[in-house]
Amino acid sequence: MSGLELRELHGVAEFGSASLLYADIWGTGPAGAPVSAEVMRALAHAGNYVAGAYEDGRLVGASVAFFGTPAGTTLHSHITGAAMGRGIGLALKLHQRQWALARGLKRITWTYDPLIRRNAHFNLVKLGARPEEYLRSFYGAMDDAINGGDESDRVLTAWDLTASAPASGTPDFDVPAAAAHGVRDRGGHPELGTTGEEFILIDLPDDIEALRRRDAGAARAWRLAVRHTLGGLLAEGAQVVGFHNRRSYVVHRTTPSVTHAAERTRSHP
Repeated sequence: MSGLELRELHGVAEFGSASLLYADIWGTGPAGAPVSAEVMRALAHAGNYVAGAYEDGRLVGASVAFFGTPAGTTLHSHITGAAMGRGIGLALKLHQRQWALARGLKRITWTYDPLIRRNAHFNLVKLGARPEEYLRSFYGAMDDAINGGDESDRVLTAWDLTASAPASGTPDFDVPAAAAHGVRDRGGHPELGTTGEEFILIDLPDDIEALRRRDAGAARAWRLAVRHTLGGLLAEGAQVVGFHNRRSYVVHRTTPSVTHAAERTRSHP
Protein backbone atom coordinates (compact mmCIF):
# COMPACT_ATOMS: atom_id res chain seq x y z
CA MET A 1 0.00 0.00 0.00
CA SER A 2 1.25 3.44 -0.90
CA GLY A 3 1.95 5.57 2.17
CA LEU A 4 1.93 2.63 4.57
CA GLU A 5 4.96 2.19 6.84
CA LEU A 6 5.62 -1.32 8.15
CA ARG A 7 8.19 -1.85 10.90
CA GLU A 8 8.99 -3.76 14.04
CA LEU A 9 7.86 -2.23 17.33
CA HIS A 10 10.30 -1.63 20.17
CA GLY A 11 9.19 1.11 22.55
CA VAL A 12 6.79 0.75 25.48
CA ALA A 13 4.49 3.40 23.99
CA GLU A 14 4.35 1.49 20.69
CA PHE A 15 3.36 -1.73 22.44
CA GLY A 16 0.72 0.20 24.38
CA SER A 17 -0.73 1.59 21.15
CA ALA A 18 -0.83 -1.90 19.63
CA SER A 19 -2.62 -3.30 22.67
CA LEU A 20 -5.23 -0.53 22.50
CA LEU A 21 -5.69 -1.19 18.77
CA TYR A 22 -6.36 -4.86 19.48
CA ALA A 23 -8.83 -3.95 22.22
CA ASP A 24 -10.68 -1.69 19.78
CA ILE A 25 -10.79 -4.31 17.02
CA TRP A 26 -11.92 -7.12 19.34
CA GLY A 27 -14.26 -4.84 21.31
CA THR A 28 -12.91 -5.84 24.71
CA GLY A 29 -11.93 -2.54 26.32
CA PRO A 30 -8.30 -1.80 27.26
CA ALA A 31 -8.23 -4.11 30.29
CA GLY A 32 -9.29 -7.12 28.23
CA ALA A 33 -7.06 -6.59 25.18
CA PRO A 34 -6.13 -9.89 23.47
CA VAL A 35 -2.41 -9.14 24.00
CA SER A 36 -1.00 -6.80 26.62
CA ALA A 37 1.81 -4.31 26.07
CA GLU A 38 3.88 -6.21 28.63
CA VAL A 39 3.62 -9.50 26.74
CA MET A 40 4.53 -7.81 23.45
CA ARG A 41 7.50 -6.16 25.15
CA ALA A 42 8.75 -9.53 26.41
CA LEU A 43 8.25 -11.29 23.07
CA ALA A 44 10.02 -8.56 21.11
CA HIS A 45 12.92 -8.44 23.55
CA ALA A 46 13.34 -12.22 23.18
CA GLY A 47 13.72 -11.81 19.41
CA ASN A 48 10.21 -12.63 18.24
CA TYR A 49 8.11 -10.76 15.68
CA VAL A 50 6.10 -7.75 16.88
CA ALA A 51 5.34 -5.29 14.09
CA GLY A 52 2.99 -2.45 13.24
CA ALA A 53 1.57 -0.72 10.19
CA TYR A 54 1.45 3.08 10.25
CA GLU A 55 -0.56 5.36 8.00
CA ASP A 56 0.21 9.08 8.27
CA GLY A 57 1.94 8.37 11.58
CA ARG A 58 -1.07 6.53 13.05
CA LEU A 59 -0.99 2.84 13.98
CA VAL A 60 -3.59 1.04 11.82
CA GLY A 61 -2.46 -2.58 12.15
CA ALA A 62 -0.26 -4.82 14.28
CA SER A 63 0.95 -8.40 14.28
CA VAL A 64 2.56 -10.63 16.93
CA ALA A 65 4.32 -13.93 16.22
CA PHE A 66 6.78 -16.18 18.01
CA PHE A 67 9.05 -19.04 17.04
CA GLY A 68 7.31 -22.41 16.96
CA THR A 69 7.99 -26.05 16.21
CA PRO A 70 9.75 -27.59 14.41
CA ALA A 71 12.45 -25.34 15.89
CA GLY A 72 14.39 -23.34 13.35
CA THR A 73 11.78 -23.73 10.61
CA THR A 74 8.50 -22.25 11.87
CA LEU A 75 7.07 -18.94 13.01
CA HIS A 76 3.68 -19.07 14.74
CA SER A 77 1.58 -15.97 14.16
CA HIS A 78 -0.54 -15.46 17.25
CA ILE A 79 -2.54 -12.38 16.30
CA THR A 80 -2.87 -9.91 13.44
CA GLY A 81 -5.37 -7.07 13.53
CA ALA A 82 -5.90 -4.22 11.10
CA ALA A 83 -8.37 -1.68 9.81
CA MET A 84 -10.58 -3.60 7.41
CA GLY A 85 -10.94 -3.31 3.66
CA ARG A 86 -7.75 -1.39 2.87
CA GLY A 87 -5.12 -4.09 2.34
CA ILE A 88 -3.36 -3.46 5.65
CA GLY A 89 -3.70 -7.06 6.82
CA LEU A 90 -2.17 -8.36 3.59
CA ALA A 91 0.70 -5.88 3.85
CA LEU A 92 1.39 -7.04 7.41
CA LYS A 93 1.40 -10.71 6.42
CA LEU A 94 3.82 -10.04 3.55
CA HIS A 95 6.06 -8.09 5.93
CA GLN A 96 5.90 -11.02 8.35
CA ARG A 97 6.79 -13.37 5.49
CA GLN A 98 9.91 -11.38 4.63
CA TRP A 99 10.92 -11.22 8.30
CA ALA A 100 10.64 -15.01 8.58
CA LEU A 101 12.54 -15.65 5.34
CA ALA A 102 15.37 -13.37 6.48
CA ARG A 103 15.80 -15.70 9.47
CA GLY A 104 15.85 -18.88 7.41
CA LEU A 105 12.34 -20.03 8.34
CA LYS A 106 10.29 -22.19 5.99
CA ARG A 107 6.71 -21.77 7.15
CA ILE A 108 4.33 -19.64 9.19
CA THR A 109 1.41 -21.14 11.09
CA TRP A 110 -1.61 -19.53 12.72
CA THR A 111 -5.14 -20.34 13.80
CA TYR A 112 -8.42 -18.78 12.70
CA ASP A 113 -12.12 -19.39 13.18
CA PRO A 114 -13.16 -21.64 10.25
CA LEU A 115 -16.65 -20.11 10.19
CA ILE A 116 -15.51 -16.59 9.23
CA ARG A 117 -15.71 -16.42 5.44
CA ARG A 118 -13.54 -13.35 4.92
CA ASN A 119 -10.72 -14.91 6.94
CA ALA A 120 -10.97 -18.20 5.07
CA HIS A 121 -10.86 -16.36 1.73
CA PHE A 122 -7.94 -14.20 2.86
CA ASN A 123 -5.89 -17.11 4.18
CA LEU A 124 -6.55 -19.63 1.40
CA VAL A 125 -6.94 -17.41 -1.66
CA LYS A 126 -4.89 -14.28 -1.06
CA LEU A 127 -2.05 -15.95 0.86
CA GLY A 128 -2.22 -19.52 -0.40
CA ALA A 129 -2.07 -20.99 3.13
CA ARG A 130 -3.74 -24.32 3.91
CA PRO A 131 -5.57 -25.64 7.00
CA GLU A 132 -3.86 -28.67 8.56
CA GLU A 133 -5.69 -29.46 11.80
CA TYR A 134 -9.08 -28.76 13.37
CA LEU A 135 -8.80 -27.60 16.99
CA ARG A 136 -12.03 -27.87 18.98
CA SER A 137 -12.76 -25.01 21.43
CA PHE A 138 -9.07 -24.09 21.35
CA TYR A 139 -9.33 -21.09 23.71
CA GLY A 140 -12.58 -22.04 25.42
CA ALA A 141 -15.60 -19.71 25.18
CA MET A 142 -14.59 -16.17 24.19
CA ASP A 143 -16.99 -13.34 25.04
CA ASP A 144 -15.73 -10.48 22.88
CA ALA A 145 -17.32 -8.57 20.01
CA ILE A 146 -15.94 -10.96 17.38
CA ASN A 147 -16.48 -14.34 19.07
CA GLY A 148 -19.69 -13.42 20.88
CA GLY A 149 -19.45 -16.11 23.56
CA ASP A 150 -19.18 -18.91 20.99
CA GLU A 151 -16.82 -21.85 21.44
CA SER A 152 -13.45 -21.00 19.95
CA ASP A 153 -13.01 -23.75 17.38
CA ARG A 154 -9.96 -22.99 15.22
CA VAL A 155 -8.11 -24.50 12.29
CA LEU A 156 -4.32 -24.58 12.42
CA THR A 157 -3.17 -23.21 9.09
CA ALA A 158 0.28 -23.36 7.50
CA TRP A 159 1.83 -21.00 4.94
CA ASP A 160 4.64 -22.59 2.94
CA LEU A 161 7.35 -19.94 2.56
CA THR A 162 9.30 -22.04 0.09
CA ALA A 163 6.54 -21.47 -2.47
CA SER A 164 6.43 -18.31 -4.57
CA ALA A 165 5.14 -15.18 -2.88
CA PRO A 166 1.46 -14.51 -3.66
CA ALA A 167 0.82 -12.03 -6.45
CA SER A 168 -2.84 -11.30 -7.03
CA GLY A 169 -4.01 -14.35 -5.11
CA THR A 170 -4.82 -17.92 -6.04
CA PRO A 171 -7.68 -18.18 -8.57
CA ASP A 172 -11.01 -19.64 -7.51
CA PHE A 173 -10.78 -23.42 -7.30
CA ASP A 174 -12.23 -25.25 -10.29
CA VAL A 175 -14.55 -27.66 -8.52
CA PRO A 176 -15.20 -31.00 -10.29
CA ALA A 177 -18.81 -31.59 -11.29
CA ALA A 178 -18.92 -34.75 -9.17
CA ALA A 179 -18.04 -32.90 -5.95
CA ALA A 180 -20.37 -33.59 -3.03
CA HIS A 181 -21.72 -31.08 -0.53
CA GLY A 182 -20.66 -32.07 2.98
CA VAL A 183 -22.38 -28.96 4.37
CA ARG A 184 -24.79 -26.88 2.29
CA ASP A 185 -26.32 -23.51 3.10
CA ARG A 186 -30.11 -23.89 3.05
CA GLY A 187 -31.76 -20.55 3.71
CA GLY A 188 -29.12 -19.53 6.22
CA HIS A 189 -29.03 -22.87 8.02
CA PRO A 190 -26.54 -25.74 7.53
CA GLU A 191 -27.66 -28.96 5.89
CA LEU A 192 -25.40 -31.98 6.30
CA GLY A 193 -24.69 -34.01 3.20
CA THR A 194 -22.28 -36.71 2.12
CA THR A 195 -18.52 -36.77 2.54
CA GLY A 196 -17.81 -39.92 0.56
CA GLU A 197 -16.74 -38.42 -2.76
CA GLU A 198 -13.20 -37.46 -3.70
CA PHE A 199 -14.00 -33.73 -3.52
CA ILE A 200 -16.28 -32.26 -0.85
CA LEU A 201 -17.65 -28.73 -0.53
CA ILE A 202 -18.28 -27.23 2.91
CA ASP A 203 -20.36 -24.05 2.79
CA LEU A 204 -20.00 -21.27 5.36
CA PRO A 205 -22.68 -18.84 6.60
CA ASP A 206 -22.84 -15.34 5.13
CA ASP A 207 -21.76 -13.56 8.32
CA ILE A 208 -21.28 -15.73 11.40
CA GLU A 209 -20.54 -12.73 13.64
CA ALA A 210 -23.87 -11.08 12.84
CA LEU A 211 -25.63 -14.45 13.09
CA ARG A 212 -24.31 -14.97 16.63
CA ARG A 213 -25.98 -11.72 17.68
CA ARG A 214 -29.20 -12.38 15.76
CA ASP A 215 -29.77 -16.12 16.15
CA ALA A 216 -27.49 -17.95 18.57
CA GLY A 217 -29.16 -21.28 17.78
CA ALA A 218 -28.42 -21.04 14.06
CA ALA A 219 -24.84 -19.98 14.79
CA ARG A 220 -24.45 -23.00 17.06
CA ALA A 221 -25.81 -25.27 14.33
CA TRP A 222 -23.16 -23.94 11.91
CA ARG A 223 -20.44 -24.50 14.50
CA LEU A 224 -21.43 -28.12 15.02
CA ALA A 225 -21.92 -28.85 11.31
CA VAL A 226 -18.52 -27.52 10.28
CA ARG A 227 -16.84 -29.06 13.32
CA HIS A 228 -18.30 -32.47 12.46
CA THR A 229 -17.61 -32.31 8.73
CA LEU A 230 -14.40 -30.32 8.30
CA GLY A 231 -12.96 -31.57 11.58
CA GLY A 232 -13.76 -35.16 10.70
CA LEU A 233 -12.27 -34.93 7.22
CA LEU A 234 -9.03 -33.33 8.40
CA ALA A 235 -8.70 -35.97 11.13
CA GLU A 236 -9.00 -38.65 8.44
CA GLY A 237 -6.15 -37.11 6.46
CA ALA A 238 -8.16 -35.20 3.85
CA GLN A 239 -6.76 -31.86 2.67
CA VAL A 240 -8.32 -28.46 2.08
CA VAL A 241 -7.18 -27.57 -1.43
CA GLY A 242 -9.05 -24.34 -2.09
CA PHE A 243 -11.92 -21.99 -1.33
CA HIS A 244 -14.72 -21.77 -3.90
CA ASN A 245 -16.86 -18.76 -4.75
CA ARG A 246 -15.94 -16.97 -1.49
CA ARG A 247 -18.23 -19.44 0.29
CA SER A 248 -17.03 -23.03 0.39
CA TYR A 249 -14.00 -24.98 1.50
CA VAL A 250 -12.93 -27.49 -1.13
CA VAL A 251 -11.69 -30.66 0.54
CA HIS A 252 -9.89 -33.46 -1.27
CA ARG A 253 -9.70 -36.98 0.04
CA THR A 254 -7.31 -39.35 -1.70
CA THR A 255 -9.50 -42.40 -1.08
CA PRO A 256 -13.30 -42.63 -0.71
CA SER A 257 -14.72 -43.44 2.68
CA VAL A 258 -15.20 -47.12 3.53
CA THR A 259 -18.98 -46.68 3.68
CA HIS A 260 -19.12 -44.84 0.37
CA ALA A 261 -16.86 -47.37 -1.33
CA ALA A 262 -19.11 -50.21 -0.14
CA GLU A 263 -22.20 -48.41 -1.43
CA ARG A 264 -20.62 -47.91 -4.84
CA THR A 265 -19.57 -51.57 -4.97
CA ARG A 266 -23.14 -52.67 -4.29
CA SER A 267 -24.49 -50.24 -6.88
CA HIS A 268 -22.00 -51.30 -9.54
CA PRO A 269 -21.28 -55.03 -9.22
